[in-house]
Amino acid sequence: MQAFDTDVRNRIIKLVKGILEQNSLSADVTPAAKLVDVGLTSMDMVNLMLGVEAEFDFTIPQSEITPENFQSVETLERMVTAQLQPATAA
Repeated sequence: MQAFDTDVRNRIIKLVKGILEQNSLSADVTPAAKLVDVGLTSMDMVNLMLGVEAEFDFTIPQSEITPENFQSVETLERMVTAQLQPATAA
């Protein structure tokens, strides 16, 4: 893992914990933990999506807004990292 990836992961964990705190919940947010299991509702997922967009300064493409990408910190981290890669020439 590069330092960059760890940074992405920590920022996502911080976003998830922030949303949980707004709901007066606290959970041990591990990279592999399913976000619904730690207490995020569907509305929280929308807030998380908006939070990720603001935190990393990009718009998540519609095609990437999938239940699979929003399953865990790990799946979110993969999607964010992929979006932040310099676009390769088509």
